[in-house]
Amino acid sequence: MGKIVKVITYGTYDLLHQGHINLLRRAKELGDYLIVGVTSDSFDRGRGKLNVRNNVLERVEAVKATGYADEVIIEDYLGQKIDDIQKYDIDIFAIGSDWVGKFDYLKEYCKVVYLPRTEGISSTMLREESQATYKIGVVGSGRIAHRFVPETKVVNGAQVTAVMNPNGEEAESFAKTHGLTAYTDYDIFLKDVDLVYVASPHLTHYEYAKRALLAGKHVLCEIPFMLSKDEAIELYKLAEERGLVLMEASKTAFCPAFGHIITLVKSGIIGDVVDVKASLSKMVAAPTRELDKTQAGGAMTEHAPLTLLAIIKLLGTDWHDVDFHSRMENGVDIYTKGVVNYPHATASFTLGIGVKTEGNLVVSGTKGYIYVPAPWWLTDFFEVRYEDQTKNKKFFYSYDGEGLRYEIQEWLSMIVNKRHSCYKLRRRESVAIADIIEKYRNHEKVTVI
Repeated sequence: MGKIVKVITYGTYDLLHQGHINLLRRAKELGDYLIVGVTSDSFDRGRGKLNVRNNVLERVEAVKATGYADEVIIEDYLGQKIDDIQKYDIDIFAIGSDWVGKFDYLKEYCKVVYLPRTEGISSTMLREESQATYKIGVVGSGRIAHRFVPETKVVNGAQVTAVMNPNGEEAESFAKTHGLTAYTDYDIFLKDVDLVYVASPHLTHYEYAKRALLAGKHVLCEIPFMLSKDEAIELYKLAEERGLVLMEASKTAFCPAFGHIITLVKSGIIGDVVDVKASLSKMVAAPTRELDKTQAGGAMTEHAPLTLLAIIKLLGTDWHDVDFHSRMENGVDIYTKGVVNYPHATASFTLGIGVKTEGNLVVSGTKGYIYVPAPWWLTDFFEVRYEDQTKNKKFFYSYDGEGLRYEIQEWLSMIVNKRHSCYKLRRRESVAIADIIEKYRNHEKVTVI
């Protein structure tokens, strides 16, 4: 019996079509065993492809369903093709003929074959034919809203057309800056847009999001998403009942590097996680909303959604108690340290708006730890570290623009594919974050220092 001939090919396989199927069949015919590399969401985004319609899990399942792939792997970083060819002892690298010459450098490692593509069909064409352009309305005209509008311009299918603010002067100023239509009446605004991005003051999130859902609009709501567990549960239930997508706009959850951190930890690369420490501080000076008690200001409401995101994504939602320690000023916490205890692990978060601390993330395990330097919530770099420093590994990722484009793309992908939840930030995780913030606001186990 002769040597098994191994073939490898790569692709995005978005909106899997007959052209993809033909290419996979031709690749399979070249040998005995076909490995298909599906590009990860973060790798596609790193190359600027923010028009991918299906997420990586959906694309992997689509490739498996063709029956041609003997094995499916994820392509996650630049240069991986050389590593894979050597790792899997590949004989033939196959790719579509539109890449002729681009992969000749791989001939040093295996045979390279450029396969003819099916004319007249491509994922790009299918997206252009089926891609609706959604008119997005922005509620609020503060700092994050100003960053949101430019980010939509790099996401296929997204177009901000309107802004709503009860303060007409602020609405007009924002509209003039971004070339939009200004509204002060929310009901009229809702009639003129397809999707709603809620970036208004914290205490108004619930009302604006609920009214948008009742009007049949998909909603992306800024952090803090909701200030109570029951409000979060109610709105997620309302969205699902009406076939709508409601998503928390936690940009870190959709950041490529953060997603890879979660994947690595879940794979066991640092063993069992025993401790998570997340810090975030940004100094602010009065007068400002962050220091205003009447506007739900404070370190907890400003920053806890991100630090709790890291803790809950890494350790889950089954903690058994949470306690807080705060330094107060004019009725607002300018510093809060929280401890979240789990049956087999512990976690802590340190937040400041009037106290400065190092904004890093450390995930400690039984085999090693992951260190993410400040600002970890915007990270493009992290390191896996071990007792034997020769085994340490650094990871670099792109973090483009303001980072909001990643959450916008996921929001639109969920709408198109009628997905109510996303594995990058599940609804139960969003509810859990709101639950802990509510406990703090209810003064449960809060010690003032």
